Amino acid sequence: MTGTVYVVGTPIGNLDDVTPRVASILRSVDVCYAEDTRRTGRLLVRLEAGVPLRSLHQHNERSRVDEILAHLAAGRSLAVVSDAGTPTVSDPGCRAVAAVRKAGFDVRPIPGPSAVMAALSVSGLPADRFTFFGFAPRRGNERTAWIEDLLGCRQTAVVFEAPGRFGSLLEELSRAGLSDRYAVMCREMTKLHEEIRSGSVAELARSYASEGVRGEVTIVLAGAVPGNERPDLAVLMEKARHLSGEGLRRREIADRLAAEFGLSRNEAYRVSLRVEGAPSDD
Repeated sequence: MTGTVYVVGTPIGNLDDVTPRVASILRSVDVCYAEDTRRTGRLLVRLEAGVPLRSLHQHNERSRVDEILAHLAAGRSLAVVSDAGTPTVSDPGCRAVAAVRKAGFDVRPIPGPSAVMAALSVSGLPADRFTFFGFAPRRGNERTAWIEDLLGCRQTAVVFEAPGRFGSLLEELSRAGLSDRYAVMCREMTKLHEEIRSGSVAELARSYASEGVRGEVTIVLAGAVPGNERPDLAVLMEKARHLSGEGLRRREIADRLAAEFGLSRNEAYRVSLRVEGAPSDD
């Protein structure tokens, strides 16, 4: 006899959103692996579920795999939950689930509330096809590439961000060329202070620069309009290197790129910074 892993979706805020099936599973499993045992513990108390709790987060997920497999081999059933929403979706659990499947054990989804689906449903933007971008990388080339992908995405895009970084992300997106892109900001969904606000990225950036924001944020962005999206980076770099070869300085290169390709001034200058050996502006 072997056990089963249940990947359980939990409320994204309002605990009344627990489904009867989620409650039944959490009461019946032998062990529950949770991103934050304190937070999940409060949910289990509300459900009168006395299941043992074990932590499973980004820092210990790899080390938990053997333990999880041993439980399954002994015939025990396990639940995997995150702080809110669905495990493995911008949350821990993916590595553990992959190992369980590779070992041949059963993995079952137990659906619950989703911040992605909730935000899409009230955005008014097309959701027959969309791209989920998750959280923005913190810095460096990964963040630059992430923003470039978002800029060129023709489908509706969904982004997560923490409250402390929300304002700076909007400002950066606005400078990168998304200032006029329509966006819907969903904050504290299903909770007492739920807020849903829409406008251009630039408008939202100005608003939250002064107001600040609390609670996890989900942003839904309109897709790029065909014909108006950012040119391919390789094309921009080839042109920038050609201009550098003519002796133009970085800001002059940026001016030419902005005029020829319709880029924002800041975006064009960032491309010029990628050109090795281009004359400085001093």
